[in-house]
Amino acid sequence: MYRLLLLIFFWPNLIFCAVFIDVRTNAEFENESIVNTQNIEWQNISDIQTFISKDEEIFLFCRSGNRSGKAKKILEAEGYTRVINIGGFEKAKEFIGAKRNAP
Repeated sequence: MYRLLLLIFFWPNLIFCAVFIDVRTNAEFENESIVNTQNIEWQNISDIQTFISKDEEIFLFCRSGNRSGKAKKILEAEGYTRVINIGGFEKAKEFIGAKRNAP
């Protein structure tokens, strides 16, 4: 059952061949979020080890880029090789929109 929930949780990202993670707080995410992005607070980012492989392309963002930078360092220390800090929320909206509309 747990694996099914993880598949449902990350299914939109599988379609786009990348994982987009918003590392802001749950309250920030509930207030405003980008469609088909996942919310894992930066201090809990290690939780992805159970369902995202270390060679998967992972894009991180937060409000300003600071917390996503911290999350990137944590993931790289754990052996993830394709982690990109998009930066702040507004930049992430533009970046993700462009990435999803690319052929």
